[in-house]
Amino acid sequence: MQQKKDAPMRSDAQRNRERILEVALEELTRSADAPLSSIAKKACVGQGTFYRHFPNRESLVLEVYRYEVQQVADTAAQLLETRTPDQALREWMDRLAQYAMAKAGLADAMRRATSEQNALAGLGHGPVTSAVTLLLQANEEAGTIRPGVTPDDFVLAIAGLWQLDPHGDWQSRAGRLLDLVMDGLRAGAPGT
Repeated sequence: MQQKKDAPMRSDAQRNRERILEVALEELTRSADAPLSSIAKKACVGQGTFYRHFPNRESLVLEVYRYEVQQVADTAAQLLETRTPDQALREWMDRLAQYAMAKAGLADAMRRATSEQNALAGLGHGPVTSAVTLLLQANEEAGTIRPGVTPDDFVLAIAGLWQLDPHGDWQSRAGRLLDLVMDGLRAGAPGT
C-alpha cells in the first residue's frame, strides 16, 4: 500500500530527519563543503535514509536554512505589533542579515546553493516566505512600499546578503545593501 503524499511522517522518520538537520547545521556552519556522507554518519542514519529525506546537497542546505531561520521568520508578526510596517520590514531584514552572518559556514553553503540556476526557487516555501509575505502585505496596505512586490522579487533583491564575507565588514555593507532595497521598495509607494 502506498503512503499518501500528505500523510504525516512516521515518528521514527521524523526523528531521523530532525537528527540529520541538527547535524547538518553544525557541520555546514563549520564548513560549507561538509561531505554529505559524513553528515549521514554523524546523524547515525544510513545513506538510503539520508537521501530519502534530502536527495541532494541543495535540498539539504535549503532545508537547514529554513529550519534555522524559523526563529527570525517568527519575529515578523511581533515586529508588526510594535512598529510601523516599513520599520518592521527594515528591522526584520537586519535580523535576517545578523543571523545569516552569525552562521558563517551556513552562509557559505547558502551562497553556493543559491548560485545554482533556479536554486532561489527552493526558497519559495516556508517560514521566510511567510514572513516576507506578511511584511510586504502590511507595507503595501499602509502605502509604504510600491504595489505589486512579490516575495520572489524581495528574495532576489536581498540575495546580495549571501555574497557578503561574514569575516569582513559585513554589518556596514549589509546596512547599505538593505537601505538600498528599502529605498527601491519605497520608490513609487502611494504614501510617498
